[in-house]
Amino acid sequence: MIFDPAERIDLFHDAINRLDYEAIENFFAENATYVSNGVGSLAGRAAIMEAFRGYFDTYPDQTASNSLVETLTPLSGRAVWSVRATNSKTGKPLIREGEETITFDEDGRVVRVDVTDYQDF
Repeated sequence: MIFDPAERIDLFHDAINRLDYEAIENFFAENATYVSNGVGSLAGRAAIMEAFRGYFDTYPDQTASNSLVETLTPLSGRAVWSVRATNSKTGKPLIREGEETITFDEDGRVVRVDVTDYQDF
């Protein structure tokens, strides 16, 4: 194994929690795909980053935590998480729980993220 996908997911989520857009962008391969109820179905690092910025403009106070992070294959892992945030435009609280499977290339860059929310939000 070139790297541990579970450790890589922890680093990726840490960058997201810190809203470190440069670090987040560096995690994604140029041709990455991201499928989530939060940001939609996206193709390409530029589209993913644009959606991330929009999402965090709406939910700037998001706090997220993982209850499980595991390696599935040498190039993929899964995280079970929960999110709490407030919509900056409406003041409405957001509570999300779900999981995501993240697939990496051999260089440790994210090539695909599939997010499953446990309930509609």
